[in-house]
Amino acid sequence: MNFNLKIETKNQQIFLPILEEKKVSLFLKREDIIHPFVSGNKFRKLKYNLQKALRLQKTTLLTFGGAFSNHILATAVAGKLAGFQTIGIIRGQELGDNIEKTIQGNATLREAHNNGMKFQFVSREQYRQKDTPEFIENIHKKWGDFYLIPEGGTNSLAVKGCEEILIKEDQQFHYICV
Repeated sequence: MNFNLKIETKNQQIFLPILEEKKVSLFLKREDIIHPFVSGNKFRKLKYNLQKALRLQKTTLLTFGGAFSNHILATAVAGKLAGFQTIGIIRGQELGDNIEKTIQGNATLREAHNNGMKFQFVSREQYRQKDTPEFIENIHKKWGDFYLIPEGGTNSLAVKGCEEILIKEDQQFHYICV
């Protein structure tokens, strides 16, 4: 997957009798077809972050999330596709007590693991400290150098990527719902 591409997704018209009756046109922006695991806003949020990590010559991406986080999975898959190692700091220290059982019982973490992501499970109290300099310093001590992607992938580079969702053709619409 090339994260340097500007991907424009198509709008698919939905035909329903009630829409015809009310003379309403309804279209869906098909962001889901970008990739099975890195689609929609996940692709958009990661795109410029991955480009920056490559420019900085980072080899590892590190991010945060819960056990069922789509962002964790998208980062694992995108990282693998772009040649990065990935680390997920996962909320819920108890999940790390039996990692094999956790991965067997959790499709999200299993797929992230299958795509090469390593995990560090932390307590909910520790997780609340994830944005503090002390927490980040301790993470660096454990994992070494990495490019940090915030929880959910949201930062200014993510916003820049999401700005690409709407294209010139979308200006024809009166309402856009997210």
